[in-house]
Amino acid sequence: MMRPGPKNRLTDVAGLTVGNATDHVLRSGVTVVLCEEPATAAVQVLGGAPGTRETDLLEPHNTVEAVDALVLSGGSAFGLDAASGVQAGLRERGRGFAVGPHRVPIVPAAILFDLMNGGAKDWGRYPPYRELGHAALAEATADFATGSVGAGTGALTATCKGGLGTASSVVEGGFTIGALVAVNALGSATIGDTRHFWAAPFEEADEFGGLGLPFPFPADARTPRTKLSRRPTGTENTTIAVIATDAVLTKAEAKRLAIAAHDGFARALWPAHTPLDGDLVFALSTGRSGRRPAPEDFITLCATAAATMARAIARGVHDATPMPGDMLPSWALR
Repeated sequence: MMRPGPKNRLTDVAGLTVGNATDHVLRSGVTVVLCEEPATAAVQVLGGAPGTRETDLLEPHNTVEAVDALVLSGGSAFGLDAASGVQAGLRERGRGFAVGPHRVPIVPAAILFDLMNGGAKDWGRYPPYRELGHAALAEATADFATGSVGAGTGALTATCKGGLGTASSVVEGGFTIGALVAVNALGSATIGDTRHFWAAPFEEADEFGGLGLPFPFPADARTPRTKLSRRPTGTENTTIAVIATDAVLTKAEAKRLAIAAHDGFARALWPAHTPLDGDLVFALSTGRSGRRPAPEDFITLCATAAATMARAIARGVHDATPMPGDMLPSWALR
């Protein structure tokens, strides 16, 4: 019913490119999803501690139908400045929502908390995220790095490093779904103390190690692993993501797609959507297929969105790379 796209990346969805800006001294960064032309967008927040910009306008009952770009950033609330850098770059290109003689680029953003990951955060009066956002936009391309880059640079999970992950699926009927996610969860992407991923049932072609599910299943698998056991505050969290399709969708349908993609969080992270996570999914419809899905096809798209998101989460953790001073090992070194 589904297979990975040619790149197995979000950019298999026609009309999208992705750029990263990474600062390894800061142990943080920014990831930008650039829409070649404005794309229908929506958002669903299920975590209890979100940090966002321009998300209210994405509700189906509000005026603006489409966005120019989306931003995922580290830096907690400081990272919301990244959208200003992206907005500036788009304005330089003449992009944006027309208001009289002016154009206002529409750039919703979400952040994750990576302030206490060992990076140098003594940036002085102004944080560096505006410039990182501008730089990430300039790097937007169909082929982009994953793992310890962009918004996933300083990401951590309960048991190992997190990172930037992506995956794509082509469903029967020809629609493409792509996911992009920065994994910085309070919980764990792996089962108990093993290296096996919760997302294993959805894996395609050994894309995150090919280990499958553990056998026998660990007796302690149902015990949640969280950062609370490692650090009393447990505040350094949040998984933020984009789900996209080339199907023609309304804003309301895009929101339903974002809701469905959150099921991928629940399939890939245990626990997910906690009061200390700001878990969020943006949804994009580029409409490049030129076709609207029939009701039964839309159900398939929603199910595929969940599976693709679960795979992207596991790939983000799998692709993280070790760096000096890491607070946790990468998956490859566990």
